[in-house]
Amino acid sequence: MAETTVLRHLTIYTDGACHGNPGPGGYAAVLIHQGKRKEISGGFNNTTNNRMELMAAIKGLEALKERCQVTLYSDSEYLVNAMTLGWVESWQAKGWKRNKKEKAKNVDLWKQLLKLIEYHEVEFKWTRGHVGTLENERCDVLANQAANQPNLPDDPINQSSDQSEMF
Repeated sequence: MAETTVLRHLTIYTDGACHGNPGPGGYAAVLIHQGKRKEISGGFNNTTNNRMELMAAIKGLEALKERCQVTLYSDSEYLVNAMTLGWVESWQAKGWKRNKKEKAKNVDLWKQLLKLIEYHEVEFKWTRGHVGTLENERCDVLANQAANQPNLPDDPINQSSDQSEMF
């Protein structure tokens, strides 16, 4: 008989910000488990808001030291709908194309996120932004602070010769 492992459950709130699109951007995640919290943030230059929304989810999940059950809240409909409505799986099945003509965007980040959700059990939930939800508001502050930092590194997608995935 197989042994069942009970996973720790935690909550992650995420947000991304971008000043210009593209422009300097920031991401943030607040991880909460049994009253303890951890805040993560960072940023890139020459990026987009959607990339920062995805990066926030990735960095939040990467911060976990063991396999967990996660409820991840985001105010990004792009992120939440892609994960809950099967968009990402569809793009992947079509060779990372949205349709016959359009390439899917941000493929590098979607691939990272898919690897993380293979490991963790993640439930994505949408939350309305800027309506006073404490942790969502905190992520917004952190992401904007990160976007305002001087000398941000360029978004890694811009270091490759094929930038078609970014926009």
